[in-house]
Amino acid sequence: MINRVVLVGNLTRDPQYFKTQSGISYARFTVAVNRKYGQNEETSFISCIAWRQTADFLNQYAKKGNTVGVEGHITTGSYDDKTTGKKVYTTDVTADNVQLIGSRNSSETQQTYQQAPKSTGYFADNDVSDDDFNTGPLLDISSDDLPF
Repeated sequence: MINRVVLVGNLTRDPQYFKTQSGISYARFTVAVNRKYGQNEETSFISCIAWRQTADFLNQYAKKGNTVGVEGHITTGSYDDKTTGKKVYTTDVTADNVQLIGSRNSSETQQTYQQAPKSTGYFADNDVSDDDFNTGPLLDISSDDLPF
């Protein structure tokens, strides 16, 4: 079974940042994703949630209008609405990885990337260069890891 989601879209508002009673941080955010079919275009608004360091990263750097890449999985749940007494069903994308791709001001985004904390896991110490293909952390892969 596979439950993977990859989204690229714009944040509809600043992420909402919370902490659980036990101190675990999480952020709720909505991504507007456009889809073209023929001459028409449709926008879907996808509800997402991020936990721990990813939530901290979003809280510090993500703003309304930023283009983000989200990788995660679909989660469903339900709760009883206290005002109506009815059961409400929810569907969210739980983000395993979120990257800022752009903003209204691309130089602002580049600055954000350079200031990202190491604890987010997005950047290695000295492995960031101007080359588009070398902007992430280096992977330590030995020949024993390869399937061929």
